[in-house]
Amino acid sequence: MGEVEQRATTGSRLGVQENAGISTLEYGQKLPSTPTGKLISIKVQMLDDTQETFEIPQRAPGKILLDAVCNHLNLVEGDYFGLEFLDHKKVMIWLDLLKPIIKQIKRPKHVILKFVVKFFPPDHAQLQEELTRYLFALQVKQDLAQGRLTCNDTSAALLISHIVQSEIGDFDDTIDHEHLAKNKYIPQQEALEDKIMEFHHNHIGQTPAESDFQLLEIARRLEMYGIRLHPAKDREGTKINLGVAHTGILVFQGYTKINAFNWSKVRKLSFKRKRFLIKLRPDVNSNFQDTLEFLMANRDLCKAFWKICVEHHAFFRLFEEPKPKPKPVLFTRGSSFRFSGRTQKQVLDYVKEGGHKKVQFERKHSKIHSVRSLTPKSTEQLSVVPKQSCSFTYGDGADSLVVQSCQQGKELNISVEDGGPHATPSLKKSPKEGQGIDGTTMATMEEEEEVVKDRSQLSRSQRQQPSTGSLAGSPHLSELSINSQGGPAIANATLSPNLSPDNRHASPLISPLLNDQTGVRADDEEEVRRKRFPTDKAYFIAKEVATTERTYLKDLEVITLWLQSTVSKDDCMPEALKSLIFSNFEPLHKFHTNFLKEVEQRIALWEGRSNAHLKGDFQKIGDVMLKNIQSMKQLTVHLRKHSEILLELENGIKNSRRLEAFCRDFEMQKVCYLPLNIFLLRPLHRLMHYKQIMERLCKHYPPNHGDFRDSRAALAEISEMVAQLHSSMLKMENFQKLHELKKDLIAMDNLVTPGREFIRLGSLSKLSGKGLQQRMFFLFNDVLLYTSRGLTASNQFKVHGRLPLYGMMIEDSEEEWGVPHCFTLRSQHQSIVVAASNRIEMDKWTEDIQMAIDLTENCNDPASEFHGNSPPDTKSPEDPTVDQESEDDLNASR
Repeated sequence: MGEVEQRATTGSRLGVQENAGISTLEYGQKLPSTPTGKLISIKVQMLDDTQETFEIPQRAPGKILLDAVCNHLNLVEGDYFGLEFLDHKKVMIWLDLLKPIIKQIKRPKHVILKFVVKFFPPDHAQLQEELTRYLFALQVKQDLAQGRLTCNDTSAALLISHIVQSEIGDFDDTIDHEHLAKNKYIPQQEALEDKIMEFHHNHIGQTPAESDFQLLEIARRLEMYGIRLHPAKDREGTKINLGVAHTGILVFQGYTKINAFNWSKVRKLSFKRKRFLIKLRPDVNSNFQDTLEFLMANRDLCKAFWKICVEHHAFFRLFEEPKPKPKPVLFTRGSSFRFSGRTQKQVLDYVKEGGHKKVQFERKHSKIHSVRSLTPKSTEQLSVVPKQSCSFTYGDGADSLVVQSCQQGKELNISVEDGGPHATPSLKKSPKEGQGIDGTTMATMEEEEEVVKDRSQLSRSQRQQPSTGSLAGSPHLSELSINSQGGPAIANATLSPNLSPDNRHASPLISPLLNDQTGVRADDEEEVRRKRFPTDKAYFIAKEVATTERTYLKDLEVITLWLQSTVSKDDCMPEALKSLIFSNFEPLHKFHTNFLKEVEQRIALWEGRSNAHLKGDFQKIGDVMLKNIQSMKQLTVHLRKHSEILLELENGIKNSRRLEAFCRDFEMQKVCYLPLNIFLLRPLHRLMHYKQIMERLCKHYPPNHGDFRDSRAALAEISEMVAQLHSSMLKMENFQKLHELKKDLIAMDNLVTPGREFIRLGSLSKLSGKGLQQRMFFLFNDVLLYTSRGLTASNQFKVHGRLPLYGMMIEDSEEEWGVPHCFTLRSQHQSIVVAASNRIEMDKWTEDIQMAIDLTENCNDPASEFHGNSPPDTKSPEDPTVDQESEDDLNASR
């Protein structure tokens, strides 16, 4: 049987065998009839910048083409990907999988579709196949080059270093310089080359599979990962960008995320001409339903973004593909667009259940200068990240491929044979002279059968230990140093036969080696994996302590490092205030730095990354928490000073315009990613987090557990600290709320006064001569404000009225005014009628207002600073032009 020469594809570069296509049909369903008729040629550009031509029926829907591309790549998890193209208006849009291609692309011969990632999952560990992760890595590389994935220089250099490691192997100064000179991974790459090479030097021994894994691990933490910006404007005309992700709809100003609407809060998405509308679900404490409106350039762009949102919601939130709605008999209303394809849950279930022939392969470095070679005597274990690996060694052209192996010195001749008809349309390509494959070796058939047996035993042991997906803390997961005998290592692309059904549930993160000479025994693998990835809930609680402690240390460094260094260059802050701030924050920073080291050391012992675990019990965290919480009690004197720091800083800002400008400029810097006062609140909030963690730990442990006594003692200690500082924390939180509300209310400079407490805010409808008008109410312990959203660029609230609570009365007015859920608020100078959306909301408001009235009367303080020092826009009730409406003015609306 003759061999067919064809171009090397992405899948063939990985050494993947041809499959028979992807089927998304349920059991008992039949394949739809393939459209017949004239064939058209469509060019598709792959993620590695190669172009392939596909011939499909003229009336075929977009799904036929996407399935053909996935079949060409041997891609099982093709549902994460899509095809996009430039329409006649030069706008990039996605190919609709249900509509015929000829109706979407008027001139298919002149259009090149791009095969790209469409859905970015929250965790790349959900990607079961290494081929999928490799394609995702190519997408990250492409986004970096195009400037779509923005990040700081350090993150960019680290990402590029992993790309370089996967492409050329281990660090070599000369080769790195030449490779970076020929390849541009990011604009202005020259300034980062030294840092890239520095990071690349740390990845010695890292396989391309591990590099892809680490690349995605870093990329997924970036704010712009997988985000495509769609220009729009808000109601005030401010230019913004909209994006959609697995979590929901995101709002950006430039490249900075300013808002996010989670899918759980979104009730309905719609568009009217060029207006994009988001209807939110009512809040838990109120039934007020907000509708957000964004203006896009035209209707087509608005509809395109709406489609993307619908697809993302269906893919990540639904369990199965939504069924098509029945067509109306007479009239149609709205768009008939719906999501087509498998949801993420269906893709995960399909791959985990082994509904496909899972091809296993091993990938090694693609260059011979790697120090990580395999010898027949090597028995050391490899890293726990995906072990499926093969090399991508390109020659002068895009189609040249070198695949080499070093097992037993036997030859392997790889040929591509006709696998019979596929479900998808045939792919017709012009035959091209193939590249010769020299120096390849493989194991004999008997050896392969032994490998399969070992592999089956290994997979059965792995099914009992589910992967946690957590990673080691080093820049690269692990290094392997194996003495090379007989020359340098060369790339390995050994293909295995089909595996038994026992291999279905093997962890996606751990693929044992197929070479029995370099692999480890199943019991050793299981033991090492058990140490590295414990399944005890207490381990994950300890990991949470370490992760949140790192974030908390960064918050403290904003004060102790960045603020202190900036203040030292400018004498705008009084020395007394400097001493008060830094003398009470530096001891906290020093203590928590040592605390984090102890927690990380305990986790390292827990994971078995050291031999110290042989000397004693280490799989617990309660003793570490007890020791440090007891030491933390000595810091109580510093924590009590934080409320004083907050007040003194605010007084200093009031009295000094230089200090006010300094604080405002400091908050605009990247290092200060939150308002400055928030960092002053962090230490007390951290105590509450410790308490919650210890409560969960005590709930998890049985009473007879060895760590239960220490955990319970630590909970008692931290609960005592929280009780002592609780009043101080409430005072600081109230002060910060008032401070933030002052920014949102126009001309309310005297809002922050001693003794004033914020109680609640919400939306009520105020009855006036014009009918019911929606107003935003702010309830304090001495006054009630009602406002409306102003037409200012800052989107602040304009105050329409102020009702002192002293002497106020609440009356039920539903029968009098004929408005459901309404009540009257009568103060000394004014009365207003307001209505809630339902009885529950009305009862909550009346209860809170009555409580505030009782507190005011108990204090015997009829005067309020609002009335003694009113802002200029305040109007008296006697003024005929006042914006406030009295009860007598409402007779016309009865």
